[in-house]
Amino acid sequence: MNQSALIRPDWTPATIAMMVLGFVVFWPLGLAMLAYILFGERLKGFKKDANNTVDGFCSSFKRKGQRYGRAGFGTGNVAFDDWRDAELARLDEERRKLDEMREQFDEYVRELRRAKDQEEFDRFMRDRNSGGSVPGFPAH
Repeated sequence: MNQSALIRPDWTPATIAMMVLGFVVFWPLGLAMLAYILFGERLKGFKKDANNTVDGFCSSFKRKGQRYGRAGFGTGNVAFDDWRDAELARLDEERRKLDEMREQFDEYVRELRRAKDQEEFDRFMRDRNSGGSVPGFPAH
């Protein structure tokens, strides 16, 4: 089992144990773990927004540097500078593609988790409605 599945922003035994241990050792650690459990899913969106903001801010400097010529950024060899600019543009495009693939994969994993949760809930309701006893719940 990998760590990302073990420590995810959810009420799992591992996260509960870490929260309790955090409160025992140093109460702000326990509070931080509680915040992670409650608001952890929102951190991904916050991180993505922050990264996009910083990328946009930094790219504005890059564009300004290219607009005013290559003073300070060029080597003096026009052919090399052109090749480097083309390679950087290609790498930027590859990075964009990788970011899109990562977003698609994240969405796929979210859908798998949602489908698994739905399947578990449906199984619970089937067992409960069929008259079978569900552990921890009295049969009706």
